[in-house]
Amino acid sequence: MARGLGYLATRIQQPPVVGEILAGVLLGPTLLDGAMSELLFPEEVRPMLIGIANLGVALFMFAIGLEIEAGTLKGNGRVTVASAIGSTIVPFVLGIGLAFILLSRHETPNKGAFVVFIGLAVSVTAFPVLARILTDRGLSRTAIGAIALTTAAFVDVAAWAALAGVNASVGAGGSNWLVALILPYLAVMLFVVRPLLSHFLTPEGKPAPATALKYAVVVVGALLSAAATEAMGMHHIFGAFLFGLVVPRKGADALRADIHDRTGHLTSLLLPVYFVVAGFQVNLSGIGLSGLLELGLILLVAVLGKFGGTYLGARSQKLPRRDAATLAALMNTRGLTELVILGVGLKLGLLDGPLYSLMVVMAVVTTVMTGPLLTRIRPKAVEAEAEAGAVAGAATTPEPAPARERTDVPL
Repeated sequence: MARGLGYLATRIQQPPVVGEILAGVLLGPTLLDGAMSELLFPEEVRPMLIGIANLGVALFMFAIGLEIEAGTLKGNGRVTVASAIGSTIVPFVLGIGLAFILLSRHETPNKGAFVVFIGLAVSVTAFPVLARILTDRGLSRTAIGAIALTTAAFVDVAAWAALAGVNASVGAGGSNWLVALILPYLAVMLFVVRPLLSHFLTPEGKPAPATALKYAVVVVGALLSAAATEAMGMHHIFGAFLFGLVVPRKGADALRADIHDRTGHLTSLLLPVYFVVAGFQVNLSGIGLSGLLELGLILLVAVLGKFGGTYLGARSQKLPRRDAATLAALMNTRGLTELVILGVGLKLGLLDGPLYSLMVVMAVVTTVMTGPLLTRIRPKAVEAEAEAGAVAGAATTPEPAPARERTDVPL
């Protein structure tokens, strides 16, 4: 069902994740008062489904870490830095204001962590969905595409780091001291695991093909890293994401692409289970007028903060208006990354069922908005006419007389 609705989503120029999330919601208690979910997924099988879902999301986060280039994180200049700051700080501040409003209606055991979490939840960008949209729109090899990917990488790394802090403050139970182990663990990953992986995957620093053994070692390593961070009181997604980051880049482009493709085959089967498990907690049947008002406020803060912050950051560095608006629309994409973060909030007890449901709707709506916004901002017909006009102008404008050759101009 997830794959089928994902395919239908692509037919109306939407990312597949929109249909896949919708499948999870439809299989939950929203329809028929939960009768369908109880029939298809009895209580006794749900723990096994949760295990499969955790495996799928761990591999998904590993793939995200694998995609992020170290060179990308260094930035592409002042436009990227300003856009990343605007795309993070503005929605985060507005989200904190939203959290104080929501506190009056939603009980939470840790109000401070709740406030930070809501600010974080409206600040995230779905890096993999954004990359897919750029490819579908033919923007992946353009300057604005490069800026968008770099900005999204900055924002996502900052978001996961902040979420790790929230997780550490409320998720370790009586073993809070274990969270301190994350610092030596980071050192081990960077200075021990990374060189060992580099030596194993790319001996002598030369490009090497992927083998079944290499793939097995990398996947098992990602899962062990996920288990390690879970044992420290952190969520397992951090360990999987970190392992993806430390996989060597030099001389391993083809190898990483192959590992990413193979992992994609696994997650295409396992992630729909995550959507179903997430859908068990989404119940929109009794949302009511007050819930609709809350949803409207959440959407307003999420869209205004993300779009406005990114746009202002880009314009502060003189990026043209249309490019700044394009970047802002892309950064407003949330998709599955938002769903993963919301799942962490639900597990930590920071979100109750009704608020979780509303935030999932926000994730879907902001992702659905991206395509129409891009069409409005960068209409294909206008671009085609502009290109045709440029070609026609080049054909009808007389060629200028050749200038005298100069040898003092640097190439």
